[in-house]
This record gives sequence, C-alpha cells and structure tokens, in this order.
Amino acid sequence: MKVLVVGPGGREHALVRSLLADPYVREVHAAPGNAGIAQIVPVHPVNASSPEEVTALARSLDSDLVVIGPEAPLAAGVADALREAGIPVFGPSKAAAQLEASKAFAKQVMAAAGVPTAMARMASNPEEAADALDTFGAPYVVKDDGLAAGKGVVVTSDCDEALAHARACFDVGGTVVIEEFLDGPEVSLFVLSDGRNVVPLTPAQDFKRIFDGDGGPNTGGMGAYSPLAWVPADLVEDVVRRVAQPTIDEMAARGTPFVGVLYCGLALTSRGMRVIEFNARFGDPETQAVLARLKTPLGGLLMAAAKGELDAMEQLKWDPRTAVAVVVAAANYPDTPRTGDRIRGLKKAERLDGVHVLHAGTALNDDGKVVSAGGRVLAVVGLGTDLEAARALAYAGVQEIRLDGSQHRSDIALKALRGEVTVPAGSQSPAGRDVEGELA
Repeated sequence: MKVLVVGPGGREHALVRSLLADPYVREVHAAPGNAGIAQIVPVHPVNASSPEEVTALARSLDSDLVVIGPEAPLAAGVADALREAGIPVFGPSKAAAQLEASKAFAKQVMAAAGVPTAMARMASNPEEAADALDTFGAPYVVKDDGLAAGKGVVVTSDCDEALAHARACFDVGGTVVIEEFLDGPEVSLFVLSDGRNVVPLTPAQDFKRIFDGDGGPNTGGMGAYSPLAWVPADLVEDVVRRVAQPTIDEMAARGTPFVGVLYCGLALTSRGMRVIEFNARFGDPETQAVLARLKTPLGGLLMAAAKGELDAMEQLKWDPRTAVAVVVAAANYPDTPRTGDRIRGLKKAERLDGVHVLHAGTALNDDGKVVSAGGRVLAVVGLGTDLEAARALAYAGVQEIRLDGSQHRSDIALKALRGEVTVPAGSQSPAGRDVEGELA
C-alpha cells in the first residue's frame, strides 16, 4: 500500500512514523511535510489546502490511500476532490468537517443527537455577547465560531477580557459561541469512523495553556500523555455510546457521513461527562502520545475506515507502556512566534533509549540546517514503563535540544504522577438525554 499524508506538522510526522511501521505499507509520501518528515520519506511542496494540487499529486503517485492531517484542507474540501477522483481518503468531507469548522453547527448536531455538552449561546454583536456573558457568569468561556488553530478560545474570570475577545472576532466579521464553564478534568478521545461504525483509540490528556500551572493564554497544546490511570474504567465505552456513535449516526442521517477521526474533547464534570468540542482530525499533541502506543498496524486501520470496513477490524492492540509528549515552542509563542532559529541537539535526543522527536514547525535553511518555522516547533516523546519513567525520558530529550528563546512546560502529567487529578463524584451520569448544549 502506498500512502500520501497531507500536512506539515507534528501530527503528520507521528502519522508518517506509524505508517512506516506498518508491514503492509510499502511506501509513504508527505505533502508538504517538514524538515523531520523529509528525513524519512519523500516530501512534495504542494499547497495542502488546494483540492486540485493534492488530487493531482495523489494521482501522479498512484496513491492507494490519502490521509489528511490538518483542519484547513478538510474545510477546503480536499477530501471531496479526492473521493470524486476515486481515491480512498481518510478524512471527512467539507460538509462533515463542519463539526470542527463551526462550533455552532457542532452544537446543533449534538443537540439533535442527544449528546451531553455545555449550555451555549451564539453572539454576533457586542450586545448579544454581553448578555450571554451575564447569563452564564464567571469563569467566562468565549469561542470563535470558525477555525482558529486551537487558539480561538478564551477562558477568563475577567468579563472585560472575555468581551474584548468577542469584539475582536466581530471586527473581522466573525461570530462567537459563549458557553457555561465546565468544571472537572479534561480528557481527549480519538474515535475512528467509516461513516457508520466507530472504533475508539485510547484516552489522553493535553495541556492547552502556555505556562506551568495552566497559566497564560491558550495554545494549540503544550504536551500530552497516555494512558490515563485516573479515568473511570468504562469511560471509553460511555463516550462511544453517548457521544461518538450518536454523532456519527446524526451526520449520516443528514446525508453527510463522517469518515475520518472524530476528536472528542471532554470534561468530566460534577454533573456528568460533557463534550467541550469536536475536531474533525487527529489532535495535536495528543496524537504524538497516542500513536506512540498503538501496536495495531495504522495503515490497515485507516484504509478500513476509508472503505467503510471498520466493523471487520479486530480489537486494537496497545503497548502497555506510558507515553508523554512535551512540546518545545518558539520564542513569543502563542503570539507572533520567532522563526528561523537554528535547532541543535536533535540527534542527541533521538539517541536516548525510549525517546523520539517529532517535528512540527521546522524547515531547512539555505545551509541545510534545521531551523524553527512555526510556533510549536517539536514534540519530544518519552515511552516508559510507567508515568514517572515516561516523563523522565521526555524531559531528558528536551534537555538535549537547543533552540534560542524556546519555551516548554515543566509540569506535563505532573499532577497525574502525584495523584492530584480527581474526577468529581457524578461525572459518570446515567445514560439519557442530559443535553444542555442547544444554542439559544
């Protein structure tokens, strides 16, 4: 099987790495890739969000399967063009990708499907925003309705800050969704779908804030770990039954079947499990931690989803070890990150047993040296016998890397290691239509 992976980031590097480990995958290509991906597979400098360019490349390579990583190509309809060309693709159509591209649409689908989520209101002007903020009270949660690369959410106890974020969105013609604040720890779960059937992966937890102790602004994610020893034993089954399968069924009923991976961002609250958000692709950096543990060949799994054959898949197999991913970000991230800085120590980090480095925002300079080319530059993954060992390995790898002005969190998975993550009593609410997310 020949596979083309579309996208430039750390998630795509993780996908490429896992696909190369599949004995049934004979060749992998990436478009456009990055400096790390280019070291292991051929890369092609196409516009990942151009349906025409990606389809032409897939045809020229005689690709058996195309895997679309980022959200922008999905929202641009790249998967639609590939399907029209008769090329199997793992990634939802433009219509189905609205589950991520529009938070208002996702709320409507969840309400129709009976999926538990936060109460929410849509706002398109400052007056509506102020009224919604007053209704829900602090902490205030304001989300850009459209795509924002993981940085379109503000959670704050300052009403003026919340309203300022909404105004900034209105100023460029956007709208916002304002929600009630959800208490309790957050969990990420990827669920593969072929449009009818679903297959869950293993839960992970990521860290959105830039600084230790969950301080500072939201980012696209500063680290993640998996598995989660503290989640309820039946959480995955519960998410499939009450969230993933009803959502996939609702999308099929609307005539827009969802084929790809549904990222379920969840909060285990004192009033039960609630969906924070959906993404229509593998989340970053959870993907780096989750795929590090997947033993089932990835290529066959994604092809089964693309062809509507997930019901024939055997139970997934997992490495019993723990994976911890720590993101190394550029100076000034998440504002306007500094780029072009030389990255050193990559080979030293890779030589550590149990450590691998996945490139995200990297490129080669004119001298062929690896330099920073984005906000989140690398993810260093440690795979250890337990959480303590995995953290130690990941941070040992981070210490080998030199990037001027770089920043990383030092507390990824630390609360879990200390046994400080608590799930509220009531987080496992009984099954039923406990939906609270229909837009007012």
